[in-house]
Amino acid sequence: MKKNAWYKILYIQVIIAIIAGVLLGYYSPQYAEQMKPLGDAFIKLIKMMIAPVIFCTVVHGIASVSDLSKVGRVGIKALFYFEVVSSIALVIGLVVGRVVEPGAGFNIDPASMNMDSISSFVKAAKADSLTAHLLGIIPDTFISALVTGDLLQVLLISIFSGVVLANMGETGRKITRGVDMVGEMFFRIIAIIVKVAPIGAFGAMAFTIGKYGIASLVNLIWLIGTFYLTSLLFVLIVLGAIAHFSGFSIIRFCAYIKDELLIVLGTSSSETVLPHMMRKMEHLGASKSVVGLVIPTGYSFNLDGTNIYMTLSIWFLAQATNTPLTLGQELLILFIAMITSKGASGVTGAGFVTLIATLQVIPDVPIASVAILLGIDKFMSECRALTNLIGNGVACVVVSRWEGELDVKALNHVMAHPISVSDEVEAELAAKNA
Repeated sequence: MKKNAWYKILYIQVIIAIIAGVLLGYYSPQYAEQMKPLGDAFIKLIKMMIAPVIFCTVVHGIASVSDLSKVGRVGIKALFYFEVVSSIALVIGLVVGRVVEPGAGFNIDPASMNMDSISSFVKAAKADSLTAHLLGIIPDTFISALVTGDLLQVLLISIFSGVVLANMGETGRKITRGVDMVGEMFFRIIAIIVKVAPIGAFGAMAFTIGKYGIASLVNLIWLIGTFYLTSLLFVLIVLGAIAHFSGFSIIRFCAYIKDELLIVLGTSSSETVLPHMMRKMEHLGASKSVVGLVIPTGYSFNLDGTNIYMTLSIWFLAQATNTPLTLGQELLILFIAMITSKGASGVTGAGFVTLIATLQVIPDVPIASVAILLGIDKFMSECRALTNLIGNGVACVVVSRWEGELDVKALNHVMAHPISVSDEVEAELAAKNA
């Protein structure tokens, strides 16, 4: 296969774009802030396609399964895995916050904080009660789920549709083939959109640095560094151990999804690579039906980075405001965070809302103190999204292996040469969609 020139390789383009965005934000912050629409436009373009892609993928995956009990079995296994690993992430964030004490010495007076800056987040958090969240899974109409793009709503109507088509005999099989062809059309559109990922990454990064400035990180660098290091160790140790026992290397896996990781780094949103990630997992050896169920579900139920961020940030705010937390309150934080973190999809800022929602149950820690995190949340969201993405990819491989539907030969081939295979996959998808 003929290799592309280095400047035509997506991850090289994204790296250059991110560096250019940082430089512009540093040297010309006012002009850099005007680049925000570039990042927003790219994210909107991708989000435009997520609902139909998920619908077509999940419907085809379920409808193609002759044994519908398998769908329930895969779902139960996935949810079990999500809950266990997500809980580990929550505990790690809490333990690190208690041991490292990133908020010690700040001595913040909550009365001096400006609530106006977080009022919109507080309002959103209050509206997202447990009952409202559960009812929110049910769309107003079948079509509205696809219009609003809510992942849980799309999953609900997709599962219903797939199950019904699986029981409609030949008519169902014809519709399923049609759904698969429509899905292929959507993937081709995404292939076109992904080509402008460097522009989106440039705009998002330039805005972030221009708006908040590198100097804004100085006072909170200890918290940011603690979060990034904790997330890195979680990936290498926890996810690394899970990957090892599942027959692959977490380092090589990250090398394989390097393009997706760089796009997420530039845009601070893991949703920007959701459809592409699904294709990558299929090439890795995971079955299409498992990928179609695990990856989309994981975007709402398997948010390892968000979980670490929440419990670590709560400890930071408690220490920064000199608010002692009892063991009972810590356990309550864990329990509430297990609930509030579900549904905080890869959208930028969702983690901030879930943090406030969790804090509302612990009135001892003043919600007003969250304002101190607002200026650095954009930097934190990048790490959240990266960790979430890696966690969902690992979950997909693990559940595929549990289900006995992992192509071990394909997995070993990819892990032997992750970077070159990743480039081949990108070239193959580009040629297929040309």
